[in-house]
Amino acid sequence: MPSSESRNLQPGAERVPADTIGAFMGEPRLLVAGARRGVLAERTLAVKDLFDVAGTVTGAGNPTFAAGRSPAAANAPAVEALVRAGASVVGKTITDELAYSLAGTNVHYGTPRNVGAPGRIPGGSSAGSAAAVGAGLVDLALGTDTGGSIRVPASYCGVYGWRPTHGAVSADGVVPLAPSFDSIGLFAGDPYLLATAAEVLLSTAASPAPAVLSIRLALIAEALPGMPDGIAAALDQLAARLGTTGDASQVELGIDLDHAGGVFRTLQGAEAWATHGAWITAAQPRFGPGIAARFRAASLVAADQVAVAQPERQRITELMQAATADGTILVMPAAHGAAPPIDASAEATERQRAQNLRLTCLAGLARLPVVVAPLLRTEGMPLGVAFVGASGSDLRLLASVEQLVAQLAVEP
Repeated sequence: MPSSESRNLQPGAERVPADTIGAFMGEPRLLVAGARRGVLAERTLAVKDLFDVAGTVTGAGNPTFAAGRSPAAANAPAVEALVRAGASVVGKTITDELAYSLAGTNVHYGTPRNVGAPGRIPGGSSAGSAAAVGAGLVDLALGTDTGGSIRVPASYCGVYGWRPTHGAVSADGVVPLAPSFDSIGLFAGDPYLLATAAEVLLSTAASPAPAVLSIRLALIAEALPGMPDGIAAALDQLAARLGTTGDASQVELGIDLDHAGGVFRTLQGAEAWATHGAWITAAQPRFGPGIAARFRAASLVAADQVAVAQPERQRITELMQAATADGTILVMPAAHGAAPPIDASAEATERQRAQNLRLTCLAGLARLPVVVAPLLRTEGMPLGVAFVGASGSDLRLLASVEQLVAQLAVEP
């Protein structure tokens, strides 16, 4: 979580930060002033460079893409909702190109510095947003999550992150990648602020979260084997401590995670090429090696592969829905270990990506909400815990995590 020493905010209502970690696209400045009154009044907001902010170009992390776009005429609805609630937009943050990565290493604009794990990557594709919150430069940051792009950077940077139920927050005015997976979410330094801002995004029509009295947790058994040394045991111990609020156990979903990851990659790749393939073919943009390889692979996904993968997605969705139908919150590591070193080889980075996707694909395929809380450490660095809820249970899930974190804070 951000330390007081890491904050570098100027006094006054605008509180524009000095970017000491390379998280922003250019120098931060007040882009949109928040409403004077509201639940987020005087809070600062950073916005991933996939979201339209009036008067700015949405570049999606790639100079060629940015060059073909005019400044946005209006704020994306998600940005506008937070501004109307009082948050002031103080800059746009670095994203991996077209959001097609989990690393946060943009060859054009640089790698934001991860103050929670010095010398390590921040995770992507919402790299700048997570890093800015982790460094205490802003109170809140908007991100997107397709294959883990909120969950993984939240874990690596040691902050709270929320991937909502798919479609619960408007994706209008946001550059898509794979629309049936893309979710619009948030980073914050504490669970209360995360929940407050999430309620704004879910709109005033959403019913307030009910008071949480008993919480039923279940570790996903398939997520534990193969984790780096000590993580499975630490997660099990944490679940046992949290189980004093309700029940804590393990559940076998009956899902092969390697197979699920393959299903996810097939469907995501097909959608990514359908979204951007024509532009890539025409514009011939320069991509970083990992991004380029992913789009090449996406261009080769065949219709018969999609036809096989779609029923598998439905099967996995039904299993995940059954596991959460009674209000059980599923628990798993948010990432496969600590953030890798910045200078890790391309092979090591791609291996970590595949290991992360084994974990993150479940909620993505099933379109379920996830809250990540920075409750563990490994190798002296942050490791987030992912809490997965039933479809549409976002407010209750956020309130439950807030209650669990409060419980840990008062334990002797």
